[in-house]
Amino acid sequence: MATSGSRDFEPDVAEYIEEAFERCGLEFRTGYDGVTARRSLNLLFADWANRGLNQWTVTNTTTTLTEAAEFIDLTSTTIDVLDVVLRRTEGSTTTDISMEQVSRSEYWNIPNKSTKARPTQWFLDKQITPRLYFWPAAENSTDQVLINRLVRIEDADASVNTVDMPFRFYPCLAAGLSYYIALKRAPDRVQMLKGFYEEEFQRAADQDSSRASLRVAPALSTTRRA
Repeated sequence: MATSGSRDFEPDVAEYIEEAFERCGLEFRTGYDGVTARRSLNLLFADWANRGLNQWTVTNTTTTLTEAAEFIDLTSTTIDVLDVVLRRTEGSTTTDISMEQVSRSEYWNIPNKSTKARPTQWFLDKQITPRLYFWPAAENSTDQVLINRLVRIEDADASVNTVDMPFRFYPCLAAGLSYYIALKRAPDRVQMLKGFYEEEFQRAADQDSSRASLRVAPALSTTRRA
């Protein structure tokens, strides 16, 4: 018997909702069923962000500093910053230099935040619009910072949307959505589906050798010549 030869299985939001309703012993019927299920799906994504599961959304951003600047604002989709590297170019030589993360209290207790020198430390203030502080303040307008950011999973806005995640996380999503819907519509299945979801979540999390909740340090203090 011949195999399909295809590797393009990618359920859309509606198919995940149907799967979740079936696991809850329910039938997906009305437009409101879709509305409430999509809401649950987006809340599930927020839970994954809190748990550090969505490492596939890590992105790298490069920003040129402005002399005397003490911070830069990041996009509101930023969940966390994993690493920050200072890139300095002098003549034909470019050097990447590691910067140290400090806590909120450590940063706010620095008495001379406006002192200008090569930035060596950073602190992320996780507001609605996250702000990345660094110290000392930038001493020129040519240095760059390379920021390794964890950003939000894209929303499930419509039933025809596909989901922003790798193939290996599909079972975890289906299990998680089933549990979330059971909380509202099938209380008799909550404990069973919660246990199944936690098992799938752990399995998915273990698939990533370096979790987003861990800091992944690149090789630093490297020098490159143009």
